[in-house]
Formats: sequence, C-alpha cells, structure tokens
Amino acid sequence: MKVPLLDLKLQYQSLKNEILPALHEIMETQQFILGPHVAKIEEEIAGYCESKHAVGVSSGTDALLISMMAIDVASGDRVITTPYTFFATVGSISRLGALPLFVDIEPDTYTIDPRKLDELLDSLSPREKEKIKAIIPVHLFGQCADMEPVFHIARHNNLNVIEDAAQAIGSTGIINGKVTKACSLGDCGCLSFFPSKNLGCFGDGGMITTNNTALADKIRSLRVHGQAASYYHTHIGINGRLDAIQAAVLQVKLPHLDSWAQKRQENAAYYIKLLSESGVDDYISLPYTRKGNTHVFNQFVIKAHQRDALKQHLEQNGVGCAIYYPLPLHLQDCYRFLGNKTGDYPESERAARETLALPVYPELAREQIEYVVEQIMKFYKKV
Repeated sequence: MKVPLLDLKLQYQSLKNEILPALHEIMETQQFILGPHVAKIEEEIAGYCESKHAVGVSSGTDALLISMMAIDVASGDRVITTPYTFFATVGSISRLGALPLFVDIEPDTYTIDPRKLDELLDSLSPREKEKIKAIIPVHLFGQCADMEPVFHIARHNNLNVIEDAAQAIGSTGIINGKVTKACSLGDCGCLSFFPSKNLGCFGDGGMITTNNTALADKIRSLRVHGQAASYYHTHIGINGRLDAIQAAVLQVKLPHLDSWAQKRQENAAYYIKLLSESGVDDYISLPYTRKGNTHVFNQFVIKAHQRDALKQHLEQNGVGCAIYYPLPLHLQDCYRFLGNKTGDYPESERAARETLALPVYPELAREQIEYVVEQIMKFYKKV
C-alpha cells in the first residue's frame, strides 16, 4: 500500500469546480495585485482568527520579517525564539541585522519553555535586556505555545510578542484564563499559506494579524515599499504583497478549514488509539496536547527509538514520512558565529534526533492509518 505524507491532489479534486471559476474571474479582470479579493480574504481571516486586522503578505517568511520591521527591530537588537523551528523564524531576525537569543523547548509540545524563557531573562543584565525587542513563540506542528506565561513574561519585560503560527491556523491557546485563537494571543500573528499548510494556497502567501490599528496601518505600508500613497514613502519597506490569485484560492478553501482540522484530529486520535494498543510504547512517544489547547495537527509527530532506521523501513514499505527538523538552528553552519555548541539546548537536540512526522492529512483513509501502524509494529518486532 502507498501512503503519501501529503496528497494535495485529493483536496484539489474536491474543490476544483469552485476554484477554477474564481481563478477565471481574476484572469478576466486582470487585477492581480491586491484589490478586492485580497481585501475580502483579509476581512475573513481577521474574523476567523478573532483579530481586528489582517494584512495579506507574500509569504509566512515575509509575515515574520514585516512584523519585526513594524516594531522597529534593527541591527544590534535581539529577538528571543527557539532553535527548534523552520529556518524562516530565525532567518528573518538575521535579515534585519538582529541576533536571535535561543530558549529551549518543552519536551512534549516542542514549543518554547516558559520557565527557561524566564531563566534567560533573569540571567541578563539591564543593559543586555535593553537590546531585546521581541519574543517569537512558535506554535509548532499545529499547537499553540504556552502563551499565558509567555505573554506575562513579555509584558513584565516590556517586550513585543510575535506569534509564529505558520503551522497553526485554527488552533487555540489560553490567555488570561480564556480560550483564544492563535494569531490573537500576541501583538502580531504570522500565518503561512504555503501549499502544505492546513490552509494552503497555490504558491506562496502569508498574513499578519494584529489588534493594534496603528501597527496594522504600518504593516500595510511596509508591504508596498513603505508607501503612504503612490510614490510617497513614509517607511523603507519591501515588496511583500499577497496577490489576488492566492487570495481567491484562500477564499474558496477557508470555509472548509474547520472540517479539515476536525478530520486531522480524528486521524490523530485514531493513530494514538492504535499505537497505544500496539505494544510499542517502549519505543515511541505520542503527540501531547496541552490542557486547554486545541491542536490542529499540521503534522502528526512521534518520538521514535531508532528513528532513522524506522523512517527507512516505512519509506521502503510505501509510507511517506519526514523529519522536522534534523538539525536545530543553533547548530547550523550559518549560525556558528553565535558560539553555540552541542548540549546547549538539549530538548531541541533530542527532538531533532528522535522526531518523525507521519501522514495525517484530512483525506487519509482509516485503512492507510492502520497500514502505517502495522508497519511501525513490524519494525519494532524486528528490533
């Protein structure tokens, strides 16, 4: 049996009759840059994320970059995040000439550990703290970071909070005891609409959410070269706009997002049931959802004994799987200049050694999940 890690063709076939007329309309109007489709999806995403404003941008990476530009992150500043994330989180910090300050992750959620965040800030001198502009908690694999303590630590230290929610649209966390949607928990929320995301477009696309009107206005300016009006520039911005084609695709897909998330959750629950009953408990750790959180499972990630050999076995037997991420960012060649070494962030390093993502996309059949679990059991029986 073949079980791909992700099959977007199935989703497209189910929506083809809605998507093609929407694309045809764009072709007929020839209005490709911003325009009513972008304005409409911004309004819809803001409503979905329970945020006052949403601004469409060219990618999740540019969402992070523009968010930091909007709060004036500049050369010599520091931004706190984790080393266990996609490169864009930290690369965007570096593109502004700022430096990342790393905090290790929790071992079960893979998100920033608030206790270690607090310890880091307590260890710094007042002068060192003055250089820090923001914290970027990453809502990894479809689950929010522990935002309540992160938010209170940030406010106590007068720091902005930029949520990296590239993998987590529709998930929820807790702020002030209230269940709250991702992208309305911090000062800015950053979304990616890369095709493999739960809400994906037909290329690159992203969105920034905020409840701060002045910040939203600045973000809108920054995405069009810092313009206030045509050819009049109040900021030094970038070309970072969401285009109308991607907006039209997202408008078709957004109404289906919650049902897709529910199917991902059902698939995850079925994996957890089967794997819990399979007798491989000594060899794998299953995904953990923090109490009060809603996990939307952009990825279904296990920790596995002999991970690399298991991955090879699964692939040889037709099961798609992937490692997110094989080398934490503090050990990447391009960040050697920071002086970090192996052992500095042990949970991130352990996750890089042991985690493996299994197929969890909404169209996945129960028989395919059963086959994946069967192959995992076969592998560990040999072990």
